[in-house]
Amino acid sequence: MKKRIILRFKKDTIDKPIVYRLVKDFNLVFNILRANISPKAESMMVIEVEGTETNFKKGMKYLTGLDIDTEPMEQDINRDETKCVHCGVCTSVCAPEALYIKDRKIMKVEFDYNRCVACELCVRVCPVKAMNVSFE
Repeated sequence: MKKRIILRFKKDTIDKPIVYRLVKDFNLVFNILRANISPKAESMMVIEVEGTETNFKKGMKYLTGLDIDTEPMEQDINRDETKCVHCGVCTSVCAPEALYIKDRKIMKVEFDYNRCVACELCVRVCPVKAMNVSFE
């Protein structure tokens, strides 16, 4: 199974090897999609976690025991194909390259959902409002 989750850290958990423990103790594979870490304030990390359902549940229980708030990532970025004019503006702000132009001859913007970290930058810059946020 693979899930995207948001971790919210309190100030006193910032110095613990939390993600390392998820890998080592629970055999979970993770990908950090977005992080805002500050040693003097609450911090946030969005990760994609992959592993067996049993190990995932054990890993989430471990995080709860450390007083780390976990929540499923409930927002997704979508593109309305009927509005998109393939101008490419979104590709200039997409750091994970989820939005990209594959073939420069036809200038069609491709969208790889699996690479998207839901940062919403593309939503803000799209001149025709083809990019939008949806909530599960």
